[in-house]
Amino acid sequence: MEAFQTLKRRGHPDAPPPTISDGWGGIDDAMIEVWGQVPEYKGVGRPPTRKRPRPGWQYVQMVKQREKGRVVGIKLRVVFGDAQETLELLGQSTSYIERTHLTMRHSNGRLVRKTLGFSKDKQMYRASAAWEDLVYNLARPHKSLRVEVFDDPKRRWQKRSPAMASGLADHIWTVKELLTAVVLPAINNT
Repeated sequence: MEAFQTLKRRGHPDAPPPTISDGWGGIDDAMIEVWGQVPEYKGVGRPPTRKRPRPGWQYVQMVKQREKGRVVGIKLRVVFGDAQETLELLGQSTSYIERTHLTMRHSNGRLVRKTLGFSKDKQMYRASAAWEDLVYNLARPHKSLRVEVFDDPKRRWQKRSPAMASGLADHIWTVKELLTAVVLPAINNT
């Protein structure tokens, strides 16, 4: 619920973004609570009081089918939206999300499963997650983002970080640069 409220404040005020999740429940209820609307009263019967999803939402659940603890199949369930259109947009796999979660768990000790290094304080968790994001996006070169160098006989590839690939940085940052950078507050021109 808190994640959706933050998402609503930060750029999705009218509707949730297209969403894909695992088979655990609760996400559809949270979406309805945050973005849903109580239908207009038509004058017949008792007036509606419960929020309902609005048209245009896209949400898919991927339910893993297991046998003896191993995943043997995946069943797609479109919760909100036109089935064909929603599956075309979101795809039929959560592998990219699971890869991101694995990378986060490897980079941030507070996200490791079954550990004593968990966060007891939400502020400390947020700080460690922000640090992990900074290092991942600014200070770590990614093999899949490298570009071939043709004019240098000593090296074949130029390493790049996600920030370099998106044009936000011109070099791979050092940890010292991350720690000494001064972040200016955002200016609200409204």
